[in-house]
Amino acid sequence: MTVPSFVRPSAEGVLAHFARLVEVSPVPLIVYHVPYRTGRPLDADSLRALGSLAGVAGVKYAAGGIDAETVALLGRLPDGFSVLAGDDAYVSPMLALGASGAVLASAHLATERFVELAAAWRAGDIGRARELGHGLARVSAAAFAEPNPAVVKGVLHAQGRIPVPDVRLPLLPASGRAVATTLEALASLRGAGPGR
Repeated sequence: MTVPSFVRPSAEGVLAHFARLVEVSPVPLIVYHVPYRTGRPLDADSLRALGSLAGVAGVKYAAGGIDAETVALLGRLPDGFSVLAGDDAYVSPMLALGASGAVLASAHLATERFVELAAAWRAGDIGRARELGHGLARVSAAAFAEPNPAVVKGVLHAQGRIPVPDVRLPLLPASGRAVATTLEALASLRGAGPGR
């Protein structure tokens, strides 16, 4: 569930919104914190308050980067509340700071490598985690060179994994160049180290 967009509610309004949703939801909620899409950034205290609601299991955290609020949130989480990295290029540092996992569009392109990345951070294999993190950040940067999910769908189509690369207007299909650049980044990722 996303934070309500357009109306730009206060942090208290967002909390009241989710408190109402958990009352009626038959399943635990994952809050999508994507302020560059909703226009409503929430600070660490507000996200902790959301995480303290019975029925909120976690947050997809896509704040557009890692800042003091990110560090503050990951430094003190409510029991049973998971932070899932939501900005593809920042998944490795988010995992290093204590995120539980991720919800990523580019994971469709290199699923096993993203799993390997999370396992490397959990195991304390910092060298492997950094190597994978840098390679996956390059894949993610290429996949987001044009509006998401156009490039991801273009790559999946080029790989024969989906029948058409179509997206709905106002999105346009990915350019051949963006698809080729992403395929190159994937090829170089596959050529590096274990897990080929």
